Amino acid sequence: MDIEIFPHRLLSADTTERLLNDLDKVAGVKRMVLHGQRLPPEAGNPDRRIIIVKGEEVDLQVKTGRVLMEIDGEETIDEIREICEDNLPFGYNIHMGLFIRKQKTVTDQIKYGDKLDEVPEEMIGLTDQNAKLSERAKILKRKK
Repeated sequence: MDIEIFPHRLLSADTTERLLNDLDKVAGVKRMVLHGQRLPPEAGNPDRRIIIVKGEEVDLQVKTGRVLMEIDGEETIDEIREICEDNLPFGYNIHMGLFIRKQKTVTDQIKYGDKLDEVPEEMIGLTDQNAKLSERAKILKRKK
């Protein structure tokens, strides 16, 4: 099951960092994707910076407008709603639906060609098709 957290305004880098770290504590969260306007690569932009998520450095490349999440079930939504109340005082909406692709598509075949089989299953649906491969995604594994 997928959900979308839609804040009523764009998130700063600090708010994004706090939100992601709090959401990571929820056991029912499988994957998260930040969606928003790409930030220019210049160092002068205060939102284009390294944030720390799960103790790892992540280059924040977007101005967060939505957080897409794959979760285990509806019981997880109440925990997520509490975290959003704490981190998003200006308001937000949570929508249920299908937001993250689960299988490889023809577009993936065109983009990756023969290397499609090398793309890990957990990366399907998480990357910007127009971005360079080196800028695609950062996978932070959950410790079991």
